[in-house]
Amino acid sequence: MKLRIAVITILCIGLFCSFQVVGNGVYAQAKKAPAAKSVAMQKITVLNPMGTPPPVTLISQAPRLDKLDGKTIYLINTGFIGTDRVMAVMSDWFKANYPKTNIVIKGSGGGVAALSKDLWTEISEKGDAAIVGLGH
Repeated sequence: MKLRIAVITILCIGLFCSFQVVGNGVYAQAKKAPAAKSVAMQKITVLNPMGTPPPVTLISQAPRLDKLDGKTIYLINTGFIGTDRVMAVMSDWFKANYPKTNIVIKGSGGGVAALSKDLWTEISEKGDAAIVGLGH
């Protein structure tokens, strides 16, 4: 038990007392190194890795549809785990609650970035709305 207390005490003292190594000598933090052994530090230039972000242009959301009857809604599955089942349940819900609505299910297994430009063009030309399953 005494050994354990001694080891803990030594470790605590070591945490609170730091030493500065200058040249070949070791000096306590409270003492300054003699002028003869001081080492001139080289000046370095550091660049900010954050950079300057470009200004953000806000784009307003599409206007809300006044009704869903007769509209075409695309359900886009991006391949996130479980979104295939969610899209199937949403499709069943739309068919039960809005039978006059046309539901089109499309998808890819590579996320939103893997969706083709042709698909986005098809949605903009033929669709009235899109629901994209992004995951969490």
